[in-house]
Amino acid sequence: MSWVEAIFVLLSLVMLGSALLVVTTPHLVHAALWLVVTLGSVAGIFLLLAAEFVAWVQVLIYVGAVVVLLLFALMLTRAPTGRQADLTVRRAAPAALVAGLVGVLLAVTVVAGFRDIRLDLGNTLVGTAEATGTAIFTLWVLPFEVLSVLLLAALVGAIVLSRLRADLSGADVAGTTPPPDNSAARGDR
Repeated sequence: MSWVEAIFVLLSLVMLGSALLVVTTPHLVHAALWLVVTLGSVAGIFLLLAAEFVAWVQVLIYVGAVVVLLLFALMLTRAPTGRQADLTVRRAAPAALVAGLVGVLLAVTVVAGFRDIRLDLGNTLVGTAEATGTAIFTLWVLPFEVLSVLLLAALVGAIVLSRLRADLSGADVAGTTPPPDNSAARGDR
């Protein structure tokens, strides 16, 4: 086993362990921090596969933006950050069984699909920014644009749903509610 394979196995074990802790910890903030470790391990694996551009995008977008957004959302919504009794999994055995079956299915699919393919990491241009940009904007431009439209539709849907909830709760668009009627307390009848 070469040192690249040893580091790959180590990063994979760290990624799997921290991903398991993301979904099993009862603390929301701890789950977000374990997610940072998981995503950092994925970035390390991308670096080992000579995909430097994708690794730095992983760090900047997912670790730097998504997890920070998640932590800010937890803090700004005043969500309870301590131990949550309702976050414990009641059906852990069926969930573990389904996760194991999906993992086995993915492993068999990847091994069957890429059994005879070897990537020479010494002189490849697979992970460079130029190769990634060329692949995205020539071969994958249609799926890239479809994904952009899908994300836009999800954003518009989230705005519509939040406005519907505000209207149903009696609040106006700004989120304010009308002041309470204090005429009975003042004696104005």
